[in-house]
Amino acid sequence: MEENRDSIIVRTSIVGIVANIFLAGFKAFIGLAVGSIAIVMDAVNNLSDVLSSVITIVGTKLAGKAPDREHPFGHGRVEYLSAMVIAVIVLYAGITSLVESGKKIIHPVTPEYTKLALIIVAVAVVVKILLGSYVKKTGEKVNSGSLIASGQDALMDSIISASTLVAAVIFIGTGLKLEAYLAAVISLVIVKAGIDMMKDAYSQILGERVDSDLAKEIKKTIASFDDVRGAYDLVMHSYGPDRWLGSVHIEVPDSMDAADIDALSRKITSVVAKKHGVIMTGIGIYSYNTCEGKAAGIRHEITRIASDIPYVLQVHGFYLDEKENEISFDVVVAYEAEDRRAVWKQVVDKVKEKYPEYKINVAMDSDTSD
Repeated sequence: MEENRDSIIVRTSIVGIVANIFLAGFKAFIGLAVGSIAIVMDAVNNLSDVLSSVITIVGTKLAGKAPDREHPFGHGRVEYLSAMVIAVIVLYAGITSLVESGKKIIHPVTPEYTKLALIIVAVAVVVKILLGSYVKKTGEKVNSGSLIASGQDALMDSIISASTLVAAVIFIGTGLKLEAYLAAVISLVIVKAGIDMMKDAYSQILGERVDSDLAKEIKKTIASFDDVRGAYDLVMHSYGPDRWLGSVHIEVPDSMDAADIDALSRKITSVVAKKHGVIMTGIGIYSYNTCEGKAAGIRHEITRIASDIPYVLQVHGFYLDEKENEISFDVVVAYEAEDRRAVWKQVVDKVKEKYPEYKINVAMDSDTSD
């Protein structure tokens, strides 16, 4: 499956390289021939797309390397680094073209368009639309951020090329020279695209929140097992696109023994891996009171108390230990809280006030997944 994904990314990138080399050559020739700085800058942008595709191929090959002693979780995160390199290249291309455009605004050059030049630019617009749609759809299919970004960039290029064509028609019809100004606008668009790509790559390198739908589906799968009352505290770590390691807490009856819990944990790990492609590296245990009489009432009251406090998202893992005279539970506090520990302390104080006869043990959880 992984080899197939890599081959698709490489093949699609090669298609992009070939198409962009031809486009860059045509545009550069025409731009220099007619004295159009906008078309020349568009050609430079195509060359930056070629380099981006090369880096995508290299990054994919490196990311596909097998795990080793120094990198036991594989090399998948190289794809995020390659995306960052591509973003830097795009940003550099945008800044360079902006400088050149500024020079042409100060010292304008009168372009001399031909019908052939306009026809080729129009063909380039069509090619970019087809190329962009193909690359983006392929990227979405194989979950490749680099391909998706390349596809979006190609579609944006088609709009830029179309704008260049419009400027040429305006010049031919009215004599109004918009070339240098249009080139400056194109440069700013490229700069913005580079900054946005850098932000996305930076966010992926830092580690992003797992997709809401995936998190909910995994919890739903785990909760579907007999004796599992709920799945909480799902933590996911990405080691490249579609390469996830995770851990979770499950709530099970306090009557289960170690052998039962071990068998259940193994089944959950196997099913989650097959169904969702996620390797569960750890499954923690919450026990719930099978004798629900007194415990149920206290759990309900504590949930009500905590829910009335701002930024408390959830209470789970409740257990009443009457032998030790202890109440234990976890409280999930939203990241939006200015002082999360203060929110946690407020919960603890209110519960202690309500149940002074018990020892209160409250863990503060983070809102790591939906």
